[in-house]
Amino acid sequence: MKAPLKSGIAAISRAGRDKGRVYVVLCELDADFVTVCDGRLRPLERPKKKRRKHLLSMHHEMASLPGPTTPAAQGNHEIRKFLESLNDPDPHDPA
Repeated sequence: MKAPLKSGIAAISRAGRDKGRVYVVLCELDADFVTVCDGRLRPLERPKKKRRKHLLSMHHEMASLPGPTTPAAQGNHEIRKFLESLNDPDPHDPA
């Protein structure tokens, strides 16, 4: 069964040399492939083509993906900020 991946969903790579890296799904290419980026090593300018079966959905979704009119630097910053928020769920928690 294929993972339920759609645009804007955060996903963890389960296979390949990027195993364990967190990405945002940009778009679905076909039944087997999606494009992903992380805003740093894989920016919006050169997204990675990845098989669905090699990704594990985190069930967190970006409110809105950067559009084609958004400057690339600003879009990459938004993606990095979203992915960093997943690592630190409550930055105001003193514990």
